[in-house]
Amino acid sequence: MSGSAATLTEILKPEGRAAPGLPGDAKEGLFDRVSSLFRVIDMLPDEMSDEEVEGLMGVLPDDARKSLTAMLIPRAREGSLAFMKCLSIWLDEAKRSPGQGRKTFLVPFCFPPELVHAFDKGFPITSEVLSSLAVVALEGQGERYYDMALGIGLPDHICSSNAIEIGSMLGSDDFQPQAIINAATGSCDINAKTHELISLYHGIPQFILEKTVDDSERGRKQYRRNYLGLIHRMEEFLDEELTEEKLRRTCEKVNVCNELLAELWDLHKNVPDPVPNLFSLYTYGTRFSMWGTDAAIDAMRAYVDVSKRRLKEGAYPADREVARCLLTYTSYYFDLAALFNWMEEQGYSYLGDGLDLLFPITIDTSSYDSMVSGLAEEAWNMPMTHQVGGESMSMCWLEDALYSAKDLGANVAIYSGHHSCKQTWSVASIMREELMKRAGVPMLVLQGDSWLKRTTPIGVIQEQIDEFIKNVVSEKRTGKRKIRRRLEDKTSDSPSPREGEGRGEGAVL
Repeated sequence: MSGSAATLTEILKPEGRAAPGLPGDAKEGLFDRVSSLFRVIDMLPDEMSDEEVEGLMGVLPDDARKSLTAMLIPRAREGSLAFMKCLSIWLDEAKRSPGQGRKTFLVPFCFPPELVHAFDKGFPITSEVLSSLAVVALEGQGERYYDMALGIGLPDHICSSNAIEIGSMLGSDDFQPQAIINAATGSCDINAKTHELISLYHGIPQFILEKTVDDSERGRKQYRRNYLGLIHRMEEFLDEELTEEKLRRTCEKVNVCNELLAELWDLHKNVPDPVPNLFSLYTYGTRFSMWGTDAAIDAMRAYVDVSKRRLKEGAYPADREVARCLLTYTSYYFDLAALFNWMEEQGYSYLGDGLDLLFPITIDTSSYDSMVSGLAEEAWNMPMTHQVGGESMSMCWLEDALYSAKDLGANVAIYSGHHSCKQTWSVASIMREELMKRAGVPMLVLQGDSWLKRTTPIGVIQEQIDEFIKNVVSEKRTGKRKIRRRLEDKTSDSPSPREGEGRGEGAVL
């Protein structure tokens, strides 16, 4: 690593400019800063020793060093490098697209990017992935762009993920897309409205994919018509026909990605879970950016291969698996080591969060119509589109969470309440009660911000998770809470309700 340190320094600190991740020019956008930092990824070998990792850390800004140290931990290193190389390709392709006659589409996380990848003249760039990369990779963790958004008059109750991205696009000389696909109305309204603002402010055309809230076949047929209409509008905008051959080329790769995703899901079912906790984040990071490409296939195959090898070796970083945790909503991204890796080292396996509720299908590639129907079905089932944008938010979300908890063998659920997603708080109490009643899984309710450490420090989140698992989950498994409840009932003057009445086992919680 020492032989390439000078070259790395030149990339990270080009003459006349601050290092990417350092404050530098206030007008420098997050896309340019992130993509400059990811140029380093192209120089990294497929396998890195501890000494090489240490050499790399020596030339990185503090926040980037902290995140990359967490990602390059030995047990996850191979998968982390595959993930970073996948994103490096994604950022590089987006940056080079205008010069190659291609137009970039800004898309939300809940829109499958493979449709854009199927066009020769189009390329997707995903807003929430950009914001998350800023939080993970940049000095200051994207907070300057959040402050920019508030400084131009946006309210502080909007989603920080969208605020970070829109603050950069409106308050700095950031990379600009040539079009916007709005597919988040009804599921993530703040995404839809902030992207509408970007469209109006910069004069960028916007293509709307409206999802019906009717879950019947009638509603699904209308959604497929809406999806086909989007394809036609994109064809006109790009001056390119999306042929059956182009669709098949992409859909075949989508099917490979989906098969690997299903294999990774099955690997999670093993006890202890052989899948490193960080891979749950990497899975949907790959899904939201490069699905249906060779880069995504390579990354997903690396996640599966690492997990299979760990399963065979019986590798697990704790003495035993104490808890199998399913997060029912988004995660926290501002400290990867103190959440993902810390949980794993306590024996708290991370089975995934709400953005891992992807439920892959096999697309029928026999005809143009079958492939369009398959792609539309994928879009219908994307996280939040299917739950929050469903016919009944509480029932659709609960149904997916229940299925996942039972199928993966979760014994604890965590609702990582994001301060800006007010509508999801209306479902938290229903989710907690029904998960306990139907699956015997207790749920911890947290408050914080997925992208800003200002709201709830990671140490507080750690403490709450740790106390809940030790005082509720562990005692529930050993029966201590039932014993204590019976002792309490004997000393109480008032009659106690029958244990489990109207609820599942462990109703005393």
